[in-house]
Amino acid sequence: MFKKLALVTKIILIFSIILTFTACATYYMKSSEFQNYISQGNYEKADKWLENDTYGQKNKNILLHKLNRGYVSWMLNDYNKSNKYFGDAEILIEDYINNNYLNALTLVSNPSIKPYKPEDFEAVLVNYFMALNYIKLHKFNDAIVECKRINIKLQKLNDKYKDYKNKYQRDAFAHTLMGIIYEADKDYNNAFIAYRNALEVYETDYKKYFNMSVPTQLKYDILRTATLIGFNDEVNFYEKKFNIKYHYEAPKNGELIFFWLNGFGPVKGENSINFTKIPNSKSGYITLVNEENNLSFPIYIGNKSIKEKKAFNELRFFRVAFPKYVERKPYYTKAEIFNTNKSYKLELVEDINGIAFKSLKDRMAREMGSAILRLATKKALEAIADNQDATLGMLVNIINTVTEKTDTRNWQTLPYSISYARIPLNSGNNNIKLRTYSPNGANEQLFTFEGKKGKTYFQTFHSTAAKY
Repeated sequence: MFKKLALVTKIILIFSIILTFTACATYYMKSSEFQNYISQGNYEKADKWLENDTYGQKNKNILLHKLNRGYVSWMLNDYNKSNKYFGDAEILIEDYINNNYLNALTLVSNPSIKPYKPEDFEAVLVNYFMALNYIKLHKFNDAIVECKRINIKLQKLNDKYKDYKNKYQRDAFAHTLMGIIYEADKDYNNAFIAYRNALEVYETDYKKYFNMSVPTQLKYDILRTATLIGFNDEVNFYEKKFNIKYHYEAPKNGELIFFWLNGFGPVKGENSINFTKIPNSKSGYITLVNEENNLSFPIYIGNKSIKEKKAFNELRFFRVAFPKYVERKPYYTKAEIFNTNKSYKLELVEDINGIAFKSLKDRMAREMGSAILRLATKKALEAIADNQDATLGMLVNIINTVTEKTDTRNWQTLPYSISYARIPLNSGNNNIKLRTYSPNGANEQLFTFEGKKGKTYFQTFHSTAAKY
């Protein structure tokens, strides 16, 4: 009687987990409506959708909710409100702590039952948006602080990784943005240092891991600020390095710094890898391998019970679910800025899509062992249940199959890429034209700025059209 009752209790617990997964799936089906509003540029409806998204405001999804609200408020030009949401998100990220109960439950279910923990690059881009908000609020010192936090945060994140370090350890765009802000604030010495730091990251990390070259505009930024602070030796050095003969000419009527955000970053899907068990000569260990990807993971089972050891030793073949990114190709392939009849190329300064793929690959290398242990534990429990009761074993097998899913949540309103240009302004009103190009033709957006000596304007535009 009591054994049957315990069995029923276990079944109820397991099915409650399955219901949790179903709810999560429903959330993502519902979120497509929100994404459609964003793609159409209907940010008022997107904001209203988020207000009514009670499921998204629950504990395990609250971080994504705050990130999306911060983004939508930013697109609605409500910069204080945007920073309020991003600030809340920043606290959630900093205060994210492991919940032992949820971690234990993950071993017999999957990671999507836990509060969403952002990818490292997602955590970093919060500070980028906050910096842009502060720029619009003319709070340059606060914007500089956010840029500094980007690289400090990256350092902290990478310090905790032992065997598998991230390829994304430094952010070149953070240094570039820092330099732009310093220069707008007439702090040319710190601007030069920030630009030089950006150059070093582009020439090493970004070239090697993301196949990105140094933006031409950054080369001129370095030469200009070196000239302004009288670093003649540095000017000569970088003229030779860049093969540029530089002549400084002060902008007479101010400048415009234009940031173009294009498309959307990838969304997460699910990938599966099959593993088999091979003998391990080391006492207390079994080894699980995937020959196709040349993967091998020894698992220590010496601390398991006799039944669990037997179950682990009887493992033969199983599938492990991992997240994967699905690229969303931008609708527009390039863009340029026109002021009067002169054009300025918008150059790629941050490849968020590339960083996302590389970051997930790095994380999988670190976490694959945990995921394998999770499924191996589930399979071991299945074998134990089967030895006790064939019906129970079959039920656990079904549940294990259903619950072997990965966490496919991610921050879906991030852009695919960021590009920028520096445009000198003319006296009086300047009719600035952004022209974006797609295979189907070109599209234009118009902006107006009044040229003023010593004035630096900042403009950001997100082209939200994407290929699906």
